[in-house]
Amino acid sequence: MFRGSSTHNLDDKGRIMIPARFREVINVSGDESIMVTRMDGALFAYALPEWAKIEARLMSVAETSESMRRFRRAFIGGAFDCALDKQNRILVPPVLRDYAELKPKKEVMLVGQLNHFEIWSSERYEKELKQLEADLKKEDVAVEVAKLGL
Repeated sequence: MFRGSSTHNLDDKGRIMIPARFREVINVSGDESIMVTRMDGALFAYALPEWAKIEARLMSVAETSESMRRFRRAFIGGAFDCALDKQNRILVPPVLRDYAELKPKKEVMLVGQLNHFEIWSSERYEKELKQLEADLKKEDVAVEVAKLGL
């Protein structure tokens, strides 16, 4: 499972170091690459076995709704297989860097989400955390979190 978060810099070539604790999860199945796609202004990275489960679920869903077709088009159509190099970095494709506003020599946050991890520009991640704090003050969100026993 992907847990915790860490800060890294995007290098001039668009590469990001993957922390050891995330690499351990990726390498469990013997793979040395991940699938990276876009959502919520960030990048979502999946180990290949987890990505296969997502594809299977998406294949089982009828494409009758226009919104589901759009989601699938962006989520699957925007996915890239990113191999880890010998320095344990991935090269983030330019289209994904642009989407997530990842800039060379700027900090990025890698945030574990159990079955995947997210890659955020530090600026966008700070905004996301502030939005969460505001949302937690709303009663309906507080009730949802309380149902988790937290």
